[in-house]
Amino acid sequence: MRITRVWGAALLMLGLAVTPAAADSTPSASPSENGDAPTEAGTSFRTATEFEQGQTATASASTGDYLYWSFPADAGQRPTVRASVKLPEGAESSSTWQIDVYDGLRRRQACQYGAQTRTAGAGAASVELSCTLRTVRAWSEQWADDPLPGTYYIRLTTTRLATADLGLPVSTEVEAESEDIGGSAAVDGSLSRPLVPGIAVTSPQDGEDSSTEAVLSSLEPDDGWASGWWSDRWVWTALGAALAALAGIGGYSLTRGAGRPTRVPPPGA
Repeated sequence: MRITRVWGAALLMLGLAVTPAAADSTPSASPSENGDAPTEAGTSFRTATEFEQGQTATASASTGDYLYWSFPADAGQRPTVRASVKLPEGAESSSTWQIDVYDGLRRRQACQYGAQTRTAGAGAASVELSCTLRTVRAWSEQWADDPLPGTYYIRLTTTRLATADLGLPVSTEVEAESEDIGGSAAVDGSLSRPLVPGIAVTSPQDGEDSSTEAVLSSLEPDDGWASGWWSDRWVWTALGAALAALAGIGGYSLTRGAGRPTRVPPPGA
């Protein structure tokens, strides 16, 4: 009976600990109303069009243009960027398209997997591109090229195009979503602030004119930027300690027996 109570308490604590951890493994980006999504793209990093994860940004452009968008990504997320280009009907030759992703320091981030560059043959109706980044880390060494929390930039352009096809109209769609990796990607340490435009500008002192202060990015994750110290590793650490304690109690209950054996005479007999 005592052992049954011990293992029942262990299973109960296991269920309570797994519930929040399982919730952290769900995708972090929820689809938004596409009516709020932008319908144009920027032409440089400074004019990149902002959009939220889960939205589908659209833009009309010409072949040969450089198109820029930006979106926020937080620690523990693994962003995936997808782009679709509807090619002009009058294209006479093949063209090669490429999507690049940069972090808040404008460092080009490598893709773990995905078709980052694709060639569309003559007469093709569209081309699909994708890039899945490494998991965003809460902190990194200065010399490392790890993705960090903040604004991420998307650049879409053609890298090989026949001169006769230059300037033909195209329409593009871009979207970004993230998978929440959770505590398996957590690190000790965090940035003081996310890497967003204008974050390096110091705030004005009391009495100074605030009109010279740079405007920060207006986008951030739905639940705000992560503090950097919490992850579901705390849950599993607490669970492991609780199970170790229960295992010790269960082992003691199994080995202590029911008391003095009946064959041993009492003291003084």
